[in-house]
Amino acid sequence: MRALCWMGAGELAVRQLPDPELRNAHDAIVRVRRSAACAADLALLAGRGPAVGEVLGHEFVGEVVEVGPEVRRHRAGDRVVVCSSVSCGSCWYCRRELHSCCDNGSTDPAAGEAAWGHPVAGCFGQPRSQGGFAGSHAEYVRVPYADVGAFAVPEPVSDDRALFASDAAPAGWMGADLGGVRPGDVVAVWGAGAVGQVAARAARLLGAERVVVVDRHPDRLRAAERHAGAETLDYRRVDVAAELRERSGGRGPDVCVDAVGTPAATRSLGDRLTGAAPRPAAVREAVHACRKGGSVVVLGAHPGVVDTFPLGAVTAKGLTVRGARQHGPRYIPMLLDRMARDELRTEYLATHHLPLDRAPEAYTLLRTRAEGCLRPVLHPTPAPC
Repeated sequence: MRALCWMGAGELAVRQLPDPELRNAHDAIVRVRRSAACAADLALLAGRGPAVGEVLGHEFVGEVVEVGPEVRRHRAGDRVVVCSSVSCGSCWYCRRELHSCCDNGSTDPAAGEAAWGHPVAGCFGQPRSQGGFAGSHAEYVRVPYADVGAFAVPEPVSDDRALFASDAAPAGWMGADLGGVRPGDVVAVWGAGAVGQVAARAARLLGAERVVVVDRHPDRLRAAERHAGAETLDYRRVDVAAELRERSGGRGPDVCVDAVGTPAATRSLGDRLTGAAPRPAAVREAVHACRKGGSVVVLGAHPGVVDTFPLGAVTAKGLTVRGARQHGPRYIPMLLDRMARDELRTEYLATHHLPLDRAPEAYTLLRTRAEGCLRPVLHPTPAPC
Protein backbone atom coordinates (compact mmCIF):
# COMPACT_ATOMS: atom_id res chain seq x y z
CA MET A 1 0.00 0.00 0.00
CA ARG A 2 0.97 3.66 -0.33
CA ALA A 3 1.39 5.77 2.81
CA LEU A 4 2.70 9.20 3.83
CA CYS A 5 5.81 8.77 5.97
CA TRP A 6 7.96 11.11 8.03
CA MET A 7 11.48 10.88 6.61
CA GLY A 8 13.22 13.25 9.05
CA ALA A 9 14.83 16.65 8.44
CA GLY A 10 11.49 18.18 7.50
CA GLU A 11 10.82 15.73 4.68
CA LEU A 12 7.53 13.96 3.98
CA ALA A 13 7.27 11.30 1.31
CA VAL A 14 4.68 8.86 -0.01
CA ARG A 15 6.20 5.38 0.19
CA GLN A 16 5.17 1.85 -0.66
CA LEU A 17 4.68 -0.24 2.50
CA PRO A 18 3.34 -3.72 3.24
CA ASP A 19 -0.42 -3.91 3.70
CA PRO A 20 -1.44 -4.07 7.39
CA GLU A 21 -2.61 -7.43 8.74
CA LEU A 22 -4.85 -8.53 11.60
CA ARG A 23 -2.74 -9.05 14.73
CA ASN A 24 -5.40 -10.09 17.21
CA ALA A 25 -9.01 -11.16 17.31
CA HIS A 26 -10.40 -7.68 17.99
CA ASP A 27 -8.71 -5.95 15.01
CA ALA A 28 -10.25 -4.68 11.80
CA ILE A 29 -8.59 -3.56 8.58
CA VAL A 30 -10.11 -0.36 7.15
CA ARG A 31 -9.68 0.92 3.62
CA VAL A 32 -9.28 4.70 4.01
CA ARG A 33 -11.57 6.94 1.95
CA ARG A 34 -10.82 10.27 3.67
CA SER A 35 -8.02 11.30 6.03
CA ALA A 36 -7.64 14.86 7.33
CA ALA A 37 -4.35 16.61 8.01
CA CYS A 38 -4.40 18.26 11.43
CA ALA A 39 -2.50 21.20 12.89
CA ALA A 40 -1.45 18.99 15.80
CA ASP A 41 0.71 17.09 13.32
CA LEU A 42 2.68 20.24 12.52
CA ALA A 43 4.25 20.17 16.00
CA LEU A 44 5.30 16.58 15.35
CA LEU A 45 6.92 17.60 12.10
CA ALA A 46 8.81 20.35 13.95
CA GLY A 47 10.72 17.71 15.87
CA ARG A 48 8.58 16.57 18.82
CA GLY A 49 7.33 13.38 17.34
CA PRO A 50 7.50 10.44 15.01
CA ALA A 51 10.43 8.24 14.21
CA VAL A 52 11.72 8.17 10.66
CA GLY A 53 9.49 6.03 8.47
CA GLU A 54 6.36 6.27 10.63
CA VAL A 55 3.00 6.85 8.93
CA LEU A 56 1.22 10.11 9.81
CA GLY A 57 -2.47 10.94 10.17
CA HIS A 58 -5.11 10.28 12.84
CA GLU A 59 -8.50 11.47 11.53
CA PHE A 60 -10.21 9.16 9.02
CA VAL A 61 -13.30 7.50 7.62
CA GLY A 62 -13.28 4.38 5.47
CA GLU A 63 -14.66 0.96 4.64
CA VAL A 64 -14.10 -2.24 6.61
CA VAL A 65 -12.40 -4.88 4.48
CA GLU A 66 -11.54 -7.53 7.11
CA VAL A 67 -12.37 -8.21 10.76
CA GLY A 68 -10.95 -10.46 13.45
CA PRO A 69 -13.05 -13.34 14.81
CA GLU A 70 -14.00 -11.47 18.01
CA VAL A 71 -15.30 -8.33 16.26
CA ARG A 72 -19.08 -8.21 16.71
CA ARG A 73 -20.23 -4.75 15.60
CA HIS A 74 -18.68 -4.59 12.13
CA ARG A 75 -18.30 -6.66 9.00
CA ALA A 76 -16.65 -6.24 5.62
CA GLY A 77 -18.28 -3.49 3.56
CA ASP A 78 -19.37 -1.31 6.51
CA ARG A 79 -18.60 2.39 6.23
CA VAL A 80 -17.07 3.53 9.51
CA VAL A 81 -15.49 6.53 11.14
CA VAL A 82 -12.62 5.64 13.48
CA CYS A 83 -11.81 7.49 16.68
CA SER A 84 -8.32 8.99 16.51
CA SER A 85 -7.39 7.55 19.92
CA VAL A 86 -7.19 3.85 20.68
CA SER A 87 -8.83 2.50 23.83
CA CYS A 88 -9.73 -0.99 25.03
CA GLY A 89 -13.26 -0.28 26.26
CA SER A 90 -12.93 -2.49 29.34
CA CYS A 91 -10.35 -1.03 31.76
CA TRP A 92 -11.25 1.07 34.83
CA TYR A 93 -10.93 4.32 32.84
CA CYS A 94 -12.85 3.17 29.77
CA ARG A 95 -15.73 1.93 31.93
CA ARG A 96 -15.98 5.51 33.25
CA GLU A 97 -15.90 6.93 29.69
CA LEU A 98 -12.40 8.37 30.19
CA HIS A 99 -11.23 6.70 27.01
CA SER A 100 -8.15 8.85 26.38
CA CYS A 101 -6.85 7.68 29.79
CA CYS A 102 -7.09 3.99 28.78
CA ASP A 103 -4.61 1.65 30.49
CA ASN A 104 -4.39 -0.78 27.58
CA GLY A 105 -4.50 1.26 24.36
CA SER A 106 -0.84 2.18 24.05
CA THR A 107 1.81 0.36 22.06
CA ASP A 108 4.41 1.45 24.63
CA PRO A 109 2.94 2.17 28.08
CA ALA A 110 6.39 2.75 29.57
CA ALA A 111 7.00 5.69 27.21
CA GLY A 112 3.71 7.28 28.22
CA GLU A 113 4.44 6.75 31.89
CA ALA A 114 7.85 8.39 31.50
CA ALA A 115 6.35 11.39 29.70
CA TRP A 116 3.12 11.93 31.65
CA GLY A 117 3.40 9.95 34.89
CA HIS A 118 0.91 7.31 33.70
CA PRO A 119 0.33 5.44 30.44
CA VAL A 120 -2.31 7.01 28.21
CA ALA A 121 -4.46 5.78 25.35
CA GLY A 122 -2.93 5.07 21.98
CA CYS A 123 -3.35 7.30 18.97
CA PHE A 124 -2.94 6.80 15.25
CA GLY A 125 0.02 8.57 13.65
CA GLN A 126 1.51 9.78 16.95
CA PRO A 127 4.84 9.14 18.74
CA ARG A 128 5.36 6.31 21.23
CA SER A 129 4.76 8.55 24.27
CA GLN A 130 1.22 8.95 22.99
CA GLY A 131 0.82 5.25 22.30
CA GLY A 132 1.42 5.50 18.57
CA PHE A 133 -0.06 3.28 15.89
CA ALA A 134 0.53 3.52 12.14
CA GLY A 135 -1.42 6.52 10.87
CA SER A 136 -4.31 7.08 8.50
CA HIS A 137 -2.53 8.84 5.61
CA ALA A 138 -2.44 5.45 3.95
CA GLU A 139 -4.57 3.22 1.80
CA TYR A 140 -5.26 0.80 4.67
CA VAL A 141 -5.13 1.01 8.48
CA ARG A 142 -5.19 -1.66 11.15
CA VAL A 143 -7.76 -0.64 13.78
CA PRO A 144 -7.25 -2.27 17.21
CA TYR A 145 -10.30 -2.76 19.46
CA ALA A 146 -12.53 -2.18 16.44
CA ASP A 147 -15.76 -2.66 18.39
CA VAL A 148 -14.72 0.21 20.69
CA GLY A 149 -13.19 2.76 18.31
CA ALA A 150 -14.97 2.28 14.96
CA PHE A 151 -18.53 3.52 14.41
CA ALA A 152 -20.95 2.86 11.58
CA VAL A 153 -21.72 6.03 9.62
CA PRO A 154 -25.45 6.68 9.10
CA GLU A 155 -26.48 6.61 5.44
CA PRO A 156 -27.43 10.33 5.19
CA VAL A 157 -24.00 11.46 6.47
CA SER A 158 -21.41 12.14 3.78
CA ASP A 159 -17.78 11.10 4.10
CA ASP A 160 -16.71 14.73 4.40
CA ARG A 161 -19.11 15.30 7.29
CA ALA A 162 -18.42 12.00 9.07
CA LEU A 163 -14.65 12.46 8.80
CA PHE A 164 -14.62 15.08 11.55
CA ALA A 165 -16.39 12.76 13.99
CA SER A 166 -13.01 11.01 14.20
CA ASP A 167 -11.24 13.76 16.16
CA ALA A 168 -12.11 17.44 15.69
CA ALA A 169 -15.82 17.12 16.49
CA PRO A 170 -15.49 15.05 19.69
CA ALA A 171 -12.63 17.28 20.85
CA GLY A 172 -14.62 20.45 20.25
CA TRP A 173 -17.79 19.06 21.79
CA MET A 174 -15.83 17.87 24.80
CA GLY A 175 -14.62 21.44 25.34
CA ALA A 176 -18.19 22.66 25.80
CA ASP A 177 -19.18 19.58 27.79
CA LEU A 178 -16.26 19.69 30.24
CA GLY A 179 -16.87 23.40 30.68
CA GLY A 180 -20.42 22.64 31.81
CA VAL A 181 -22.06 25.00 29.30
CA ARG A 182 -25.64 25.71 30.34
CA PRO A 183 -28.51 27.71 28.83
CA GLY A 184 -27.86 31.42 29.16
CA ASP A 185 -24.08 31.15 29.47
CA VAL A 186 -21.54 33.35 27.74
CA VAL A 187 -18.80 31.20 26.21
CA ALA A 188 -15.48 32.33 24.74
CA VAL A 189 -13.42 30.06 22.47
CA TRP A 190 -9.79 30.82 21.60
CA GLY A 191 -8.89 29.40 18.19
CA ALA A 192 -11.11 29.18 15.10
CA GLY A 193 -9.60 26.03 13.66
CA ALA A 194 -11.68 22.89 13.27
CA VAL A 195 -11.81 22.09 17.00
CA GLY A 196 -12.68 25.67 17.94
CA GLN A 197 -15.41 25.79 15.29
CA VAL A 198 -17.08 22.69 16.73
CA ALA A 199 -16.62 23.90 20.32
CA ALA A 200 -18.46 27.09 19.40
CA ARG A 201 -21.27 25.21 17.65
CA ALA A 202 -21.55 22.79 20.57
CA ALA A 203 -21.90 25.68 23.02
CA ARG A 204 -24.76 27.08 20.93
CA LEU A 205 -26.49 23.71 20.74
CA LEU A 206 -26.14 23.34 24.53
CA GLY A 207 -27.96 26.63 25.03
CA ALA A 208 -25.28 29.30 25.42
CA GLU A 209 -26.73 32.79 25.00
CA ARG A 210 -23.56 34.20 23.45
CA VAL A 211 -20.53 32.49 21.98
CA VAL A 212 -17.46 34.55 21.10
CA VAL A 213 -14.60 33.12 19.03
CA VAL A 214 -11.13 34.74 19.25
CA ASP A 215 -8.68 34.39 16.36
CA ARG A 216 -6.79 36.49 13.82
CA HIS A 217 -7.61 34.81 10.50
CA PRO A 218 -10.53 36.55 8.75
CA ASP A 219 -11.63 33.48 6.80
CA ARG A 220 -11.83 31.38 9.95
CA LEU A 221 -13.67 34.08 11.85
CA ARG A 222 -16.20 34.35 9.02
CA ALA A 223 -16.67 30.58 9.11
CA ALA A 224 -17.35 30.72 12.87
CA GLU A 225 -19.99 33.39 12.33
CA ARG A 226 -21.66 31.56 9.47
CA HIS A 227 -21.53 27.94 10.62
CA ALA A 228 -21.26 28.09 14.41
CA GLY A 229 -23.50 31.09 15.05
CA ALA A 230 -20.70 32.83 16.96
CA GLU A 231 -19.63 36.39 17.46
CA THR A 232 -15.97 36.96 16.65
CA LEU A 233 -12.99 38.98 17.82
CA ASP A 234 -9.76 39.60 15.93
CA TYR A 235 -7.24 39.80 18.76
CA ARG A 236 -4.93 42.02 16.69
CA ARG A 237 -7.56 44.76 16.55
CA VAL A 238 -9.30 44.77 19.94
CA ASP A 239 -8.64 44.42 23.65
CA VAL A 240 -10.00 40.88 24.01
CA ALA A 241 -10.47 40.95 27.80
CA ALA A 242 -12.31 44.30 27.68
CA GLU A 243 -14.56 43.10 24.84
CA LEU A 244 -15.42 39.91 26.67
CA ARG A 245 -16.32 41.81 29.84
CA GLU A 246 -18.51 44.14 27.78
CA ARG A 247 -20.35 41.18 26.25
CA SER A 248 -20.90 39.37 29.56
CA GLY A 249 -22.38 42.03 31.82
CA GLY A 250 -18.98 43.08 33.15
CA ARG A 251 -18.20 39.67 34.68
CA GLY A 252 -16.32 37.79 31.97
CA PRO A 253 -17.36 34.59 30.19
CA ASP A 254 -18.83 31.73 32.20
CA VAL A 255 -16.82 29.20 30.19
CA CYS A 256 -13.53 29.75 28.34
CA VAL A 257 -12.19 27.13 25.94
CA ASP A 258 -8.61 27.10 24.67
CA ALA A 259 -8.79 25.34 21.30
CA VAL A 260 -5.52 26.79 20.01
CA GLY A 261 -3.19 23.95 20.95
CA THR A 262 0.55 24.52 20.72
CA PRO A 263 1.80 24.89 17.16
CA ALA A 264 5.54 24.70 16.76
CA ALA A 265 5.77 28.39 15.90
CA THR A 266 4.44 29.60 19.28
CA ARG A 267 7.85 29.50 20.96
CA SER A 268 9.98 32.59 20.59
CA LEU A 269 13.46 32.36 19.11
CA GLY A 270 14.90 33.09 22.55
CA ASP A 271 12.91 30.25 24.11
CA ARG A 272 14.03 27.84 21.43
CA LEU A 273 17.68 28.83 21.86
CA THR A 274 17.62 28.60 25.66
CA GLY A 275 15.33 25.59 25.94
CA ALA A 276 12.74 27.55 27.95
CA ALA A 277 9.27 26.06 28.25
CA PRO A 278 6.58 27.24 25.81
CA ARG A 279 4.35 30.07 27.02
CA PRO A 280 0.66 29.34 26.37
CA ALA A 281 -0.71 32.79 25.55
CA ALA A 282 -4.30 31.65 24.94
CA VAL A 283 -4.49 29.76 28.23
CA ARG A 284 -3.19 32.77 30.16
CA GLU A 285 -5.68 35.08 28.47
CA ALA A 286 -8.54 32.65 29.10
CA VAL A 287 -7.71 32.39 32.81
CA HIS A 288 -7.58 36.16 33.21
CA ALA A 289 -10.74 36.75 31.14
CA CYS A 290 -12.95 34.10 32.77
CA ARG A 291 -15.42 35.26 35.38
CA LYS A 292 -14.88 34.38 39.03
CA GLY A 293 -16.07 30.85 39.67
CA GLY A 294 -16.07 30.05 35.95
CA SER A 295 -14.53 27.20 33.99
CA VAL A 296 -11.49 27.05 31.70
CA VAL A 297 -11.04 24.04 29.42
CA VAL A 298 -7.72 23.33 27.70
CA LEU A 299 -7.84 21.23 24.53
CA GLY A 300 -5.25 20.27 21.95
CA ALA A 301 -1.67 19.11 21.88
CA HIS A 302 0.49 20.65 24.60
CA PRO A 303 4.03 19.82 25.70
CA GLY A 304 4.69 18.32 29.08
CA VAL A 305 5.77 21.63 30.67
CA VAL A 306 4.62 25.23 30.14
CA ASP A 307 5.82 28.44 31.74
CA THR A 308 4.17 31.65 33.02
CA PHE A 309 0.88 29.89 33.82
CA PRO A 310 -1.24 32.23 36.04
CA LEU A 311 -1.86 29.85 38.91
CA GLY A 312 -2.55 32.73 41.29
CA ALA A 313 -5.50 33.88 39.18
CA VAL A 314 -6.90 30.34 39.17
CA THR A 315 -6.96 30.15 42.95
CA ALA A 316 -7.92 33.78 43.65
CA LYS A 317 -10.86 33.62 41.24
CA GLY A 318 -11.97 30.12 42.19
CA LEU A 319 -11.72 28.77 38.66
CA THR A 320 -12.22 25.21 37.52
CA VAL A 321 -9.55 24.21 35.00
CA ARG A 322 -9.98 21.01 33.02
CA GLY A 323 -8.08 19.44 30.16
CA ALA A 324 -8.11 16.20 28.22
CA ARG A 325 -7.41 14.50 24.98
CA GLN A 326 -10.78 13.75 23.48
CA HIS A 327 -12.77 10.81 24.90
CA GLY A 328 -14.10 9.91 21.46
CA PRO A 329 -16.29 6.85 22.15
CA ARG A 330 -18.21 8.92 24.72
CA TYR A 331 -19.27 11.43 22.07
CA ILE A 332 -19.05 9.93 18.58
CA PRO A 333 -22.42 8.10 18.49
CA MET A 334 -24.22 11.26 19.62
CA LEU A 335 -22.30 13.38 17.12
CA LEU A 336 -23.17 11.06 14.24
CA ASP A 337 -26.83 11.26 15.24
CA ARG A 338 -26.66 15.07 15.23
CA MET A 339 -24.90 14.98 11.88
CA ALA A 340 -27.63 12.75 10.46
CA ARG A 341 -30.28 15.22 11.74
CA ASP A 342 -28.37 18.14 10.17
CA GLU A 343 -27.80 19.77 13.56
CA LEU A 344 -24.04 19.52 13.20
CA ARG A 345 -22.50 20.23 9.81
CA THR A 346 -18.76 19.81 9.59
CA GLU A 347 -18.09 19.27 5.88
CA TYR A 348 -17.22 22.98 5.45
CA LEU A 349 -14.07 22.28 7.48
CA ALA A 350 -12.73 20.21 4.55
CA THR A 351 -11.48 23.13 2.52
CA HIS A 352 -9.03 21.29 0.24
CA HIS A 353 -9.17 17.80 -1.29
CA LEU A 354 -6.00 16.13 -2.57
CA PRO A 355 -4.94 12.64 -3.62
CA LEU A 356 -2.50 10.84 -1.36
CA ASP A 357 0.36 11.46 -3.79
CA ARG A 358 0.03 15.19 -3.03
CA ALA A 359 0.03 14.73 0.74
CA PRO A 360 3.17 16.84 1.36
CA GLU A 361 1.38 19.72 -0.36
CA ALA A 362 -1.51 19.32 2.10
CA TYR A 363 0.84 20.01 5.00
CA THR A 364 2.25 23.07 3.25
CA LEU A 365 -1.31 24.40 2.89
CA LEU A 366 -2.00 23.68 6.54
CA ARG A 367 1.20 25.30 7.78
CA THR A 368 0.84 28.47 5.69
CA ARG A 369 -2.98 28.59 5.94
CA ALA A 370 -2.94 29.42 2.24
CA GLU A 371 -6.15 29.75 0.27
CA GLY A 372 -8.33 29.82 3.37
CA CYS A 373 -7.20 26.35 4.44
CA LEU A 374 -8.92 24.91 7.51
CA ARG A 375 -8.32 21.20 7.00
CA PRO A 376 -6.83 19.58 3.88
CA VAL A 377 -8.36 16.17 3.23
CA LEU A 378 -6.48 13.33 1.55
CA HIS A 379 -8.13 10.67 -0.61
CA PRO A 380 -5.95 7.55 -0.25
CA THR A 381 -8.51 5.42 -2.12
CA PRO A 382 -11.53 6.62 -4.08
CA ALA A 383 -15.02 5.82 -2.87
CA PRO A 384 -16.59 2.92 -4.77
CA CYS A 385 -19.10 3.78 -7.48
